[in-house]
This record gives sequence, C-alpha cells and structure tokens, in this order.
Amino acid sequence: MRTPDKHILNFLLLVTLSVHTLWGGAIGAAGSGSPEKRRQLREPQSIPDRNAGGAQEQTSLSYEEYRSRIEPIFLKKRQGNVRCYDCHSTLATRFRLQPFLPGDSSWTEEQSRQNFEVVSHLVTPQDPLKSRLLLHPLTQEAGGDPMHAGGKFWGSQNDPEWQMIADWVRHGSAGLSPIPPASRSAADALDFQFFKSRVQPIFLKERPGHARCYGCHSEYNRSFHLEKLSPGAANWNDEQTQHNFQNALQHVVPGDPGSSGLLIHPLAPEAGGDPFHSGGHQFQSQNDSDWLTIADWVRGTRAGVGPDSSPKPMALIYVTNSAADTIDVIDSTTNKVVQVISGIELPHGIAFSPDGARIYVSNESESVLDVVDRKSGEIQRKVPLSGRPNNLSITKDGRRVLVGIRTPEGAVDVIDAVSLIRVKSIRVDSVHNVYVTPDGMYAVSGSLEGKSATVIDLQTDQIAWRLQFDHPVRPMTFEANPDGSTHRIFVQLSNFHGFAVVDFEKHAEVARITLPDESGGFGFAEGRVNTPSHGVGVAPDGKSLWVNSTLANAVFKYSLPDLKLMGYVVLPEVHPLGHSPTGSVPEWITFTPDSKFVYVSNSGAASVTVIDARTLKTVAVIPVGEVPKRINTLVLR
Repeated sequence: MRTPDKHILNFLLLVTLSVHTLWGGAIGAAGSGSPEKRRQLREPQSIPDRNAGGAQEQTSLSYEEYRSRIEPIFLKKRQGNVRCYDCHSTLATRFRLQPFLPGDSSWTEEQSRQNFEVVSHLVTPQDPLKSRLLLHPLTQEAGGDPMHAGGKFWGSQNDPEWQMIADWVRHGSAGLSPIPPASRSAADALDFQFFKSRVQPIFLKERPGHARCYGCHSEYNRSFHLEKLSPGAANWNDEQTQHNFQNALQHVVPGDPGSSGLLIHPLAPEAGGDPFHSGGHQFQSQNDSDWLTIADWVRGTRAGVGPDSSPKPMALIYVTNSAADTIDVIDSTTNKVVQVISGIELPHGIAFSPDGARIYVSNESESVLDVVDRKSGEIQRKVPLSGRPNNLSITKDGRRVLVGIRTPEGAVDVIDAVSLIRVKSIRVDSVHNVYVTPDGMYAVSGSLEGKSATVIDLQTDQIAWRLQFDHPVRPMTFEANPDGSTHRIFVQLSNFHGFAVVDFEKHAEVARITLPDESGGFGFAEGRVNTPSHGVGVAPDGKSLWVNSTLANAVFKYSLPDLKLMGYVVLPEVHPLGHSPTGSVPEWITFTPDSKFVYVSNSGAASVTVIDARTLKTVAVIPVGEVPKRINTLVLR
C-alpha cells in the first residue's frame, strides 16, 4: 500500500471511531428502545432540523461566493493527502458533503446547492466565532473546539482560509433570504451597452490553445447559454445579444467579481478559480485583460465611462537575477516573462526614467551604472562609479540617479541623467540600499557595516540627520502623510525577525514589531538565520505594509496606519534531492500600481510569487533566472 493511501486509511479509521463513539453514546442512552427509535438515532437529521451553528432557516449567505471561494477549500489536500471531502462525503456527520458522480472530480450545480444548505446550518451569519464550521477545525489555543476527529488544520484565526470563510459568514445576515443573482436590480446595475461592445466579443475570441467559449456554450444544455449565430453571421444580432445579456446576469454578482461564476469558473485554480472547468482554464491570471474587462462590467462600469474610457496603464515587473547576467521582465497582465535583458553580470538594483524609455542598472561586476534602452534591451552607456555598487534609486524628477557604493568609505554617487556623468559622491557609511522619500525631498541610505540610516537633503546634497541601530540595516520602505511628506520609515535589521518603526519628524525609532512565530524551521539549511526578515514594501495606495519572512517562508500583511496583522501567505518550498524541504528565501517586494497584486522574489527558488492582496492567495509562481533579488515595477501609460 502506498504511503498516501495509508494516511487516508488511518485518517478514516480515526474519524470512523470518533463518529462510532458519538453514535454509540446516543444509542446506549436510548437503551433497548424500539428498532424505529434506534433507526432514527442512526440517521442524520434532516436539514431543517439541524441547528449546529445557530443559523436561521433563511440566511443571506451568498451562494455564489460559497461556490467559488468556500467549497473549493473542502477539496484541498492536507497532511497525508487527505481532504475534508474524503471523510465528510462518506461518514454520517453534521457536515455532510455530497459524493461526486462517477468520473467527476467536483460537484455539479445541484450538488453544490445541497452542500450549501448543509454548510449554512453550520454557521451563524455575521458571527464567525459562533460558527461550528470555523471552530471545529481550529486549534483550541486559537479559540477552536477541544477536538476535531479530522485534525486541526487552522492554527490561527489569521489563517487565510479561516479568514476567507469568516468573511463569507460575516457578510451574511440572519432571517433574510438571498437576492437571486438574476434579479431586476442586477439588470439595472449592469450596463447592456458595455456588455454588448466589450464583454460579448470575448465569448467569440480565439484564445491560443483553447476552443472559443461560443463553441461549447452555444449548446442548449449549458447553464451559461449563448445564442446560436445566424447562418453566415460573425456576430449576434440585437435580439440574440439581449438573450445573452440576460443569461450572463444569472452568473454574476453585481459589484463582486470574486463571487461571480462567469469570472471564477474559467479562471485557473491557482489564480483563485474553481477546481475544474470543462472548457479549460481560459484565464491564467486575474490580470488577464479579458478577465479584467468582464470584472469591470460586473463592478458596474458603463460604456464610455470609468477605466475603459482610456487605455489602462501597463505594469512591467523587472527582476534582477543576482547570480546571473540577466534581468527578467514580467508582464503583470499575463504573469509571463516577456523579455530577458542579457549582458549585465551580477546586476544589483534597477530603476527607470520617468518616461519609461531608459532602465538604470547597478552593475557589480564592472562597478558601473548600465543605461539600457527599454524596448531593445541594449546597453546604451556604461557610467563609471566610485566603487562597487549595491542598490540605486532615482529622484522624482528623473534628473539624477543615486547609486549606493558599498566600500569601507561608502558613498552615494550622483549621476546626471542628461549627461550620464557622475557629478559627485556624497560620503556616508558603506551603502547597501538607497531610497528617495515619497515627497522626493530626501534620500535615505542604509548601511550594514555602519548599522545606520543616513538622511540626505536633496536640495543641498548635505546630510540632514543620521540614526544609529543595534543591528545592520537592510531593506526599508516609507509611509507618507496625507500631504505627501514622509511619516514613518519601516526598517528591517539583521538578526531581527520583524522591523523597526522610525518616526521621520522625530528622527527616532519609536517601535519594533516582531513577526508572528510561524516558523517552519526555515533559514538554517539555507544559511540565512542572520537575515530572518528581508524585503518590505508599502502598497501604492498606502493602506498596507508587506513584510517577508525567511524563517516562516512567508510574507505577512499589516494594515496601515494601525499596523494590525491581516494575515500571511506561505511561499513555495524547495525540495532538494534526499533532503528536507527548504524555503524559497524571499528577498524583495513590489506591487502593481493599483495595489491589487504583490510580487515577491524568491532567491532560493528562482521564481517570483504573485499574490492577490485582497484574498491573500497565490495566483502565480513565475520561473525566472538564478537567485532573483531586487524587483521593481515600471508603469507605462
């Protein structure tokens, strides 16, 4: 017998014994009652009688959100390759899932609705902490029930899955019936002209490697049904389009793309989609331009108004491969590498001219600043520096490039972006990273050797103030005040699993935040124990702070300005032959300009992880070059 099979068998035996004990107690209490009485005790209660979670007979829990986001959790494999489904589809428990039909790997629409009815009676709408579905698999230390025969697979209420179910429960309300997705208000909320001109053409589009949506969904027996085209016609007429519009309304939740089957069903599972779609994964990412168009329609965008009245900005993610001579360029719309810039050995930092025409790269192997043409990827100029460079930045007006020089007598080299000549070197402690503050008024350099951060006034190029730490200074990020000036600096330090908080106006450290103890034993085999946390970033909208953890092999999300922990995302593991798994060694963080997606470079896994910032789910893992580290976003408008 294979090891996974043994795990499942042992797991089923444990649950069976637990359930047998529970039923045995009930039967024993019944004594020698009638056979009919004993039969009733052995049978599960009918759904209307169940009230384990305190739910009312009618709730406003969203079925569409349940189907697209909650139900897939029951199919996730856990320790020993066991799923919730494996026990709860076979045993007589309160949480009874429908068994799959022969040959199926997921539930039909009818089965999902039956599951939904069962699950609805295991939750208390608006109150996750009174909902059995959330408490039973949660560890007792985190507020869960004392025992769950299936094991405790949520160790914290900050677990992303727990949070997802809690959010679904929290938005329900007792005593109210759900509004059907195809109600008149849905038709009023969503724009017919936008559907006709922007959404409907997607169903006829030929996508590489896929049949058209129309090919299958024009058949009579499809839940999402498209009208058959008239003979010889290349598009639908107005009457047919009205029918298509009405049918599409049945498969969306106005205002909520993430709960809309039209968007979630054809989306790849790793991007947050359903486990299976018989038409394949039409959308590999929530950044797919067609997915975004449909999402705009669901959000209520009208023809000629909003984001579609002008072209969307294009965001490219640049990743320097620190142990190679390449830079990978990722299109955030497709999450695919679309360009590889070669010929720069040991590339370190990367920045861009304001118009996006030039790329600036600090070249460690030659101690130069490479100036690269973005479109061709060709090196246009090599600017000699005063020493071996580390990271770099660029002033807000794009007129000067600032390069950190990591030598015993460190400096910030200043390069004129017009003449491409080094015009001065500002002496500071040996520089590992250098930044420009959100308002463009100051540069801030961080030093490993000096254990310091130095603030330079960019109007005078003089040191404004300096702050000493007890550990070497690693990456930093900045929080702005409402007027755009700098409020706080979040500073990572060697030998500290967290970050320091610096009040910019006070020129002082005011707090230290330790990351949660979610350690999986990572960092030791990788030789990175002295760098427990590397990579930190404030999202462009200023509402969240993201912090990498080497020890947890994860990235943590905090809300701003209150620094409340919102959750975390586990990063990929590396599986060396003959050794225990190691971490991906996360290094740097960047974002899409709308703050919806987070990109983390994994230096130990030669990849970049893409995270949905709202759901805290990984939507893509992108292979890149050797030891990717610095990562930055270029927005083209």
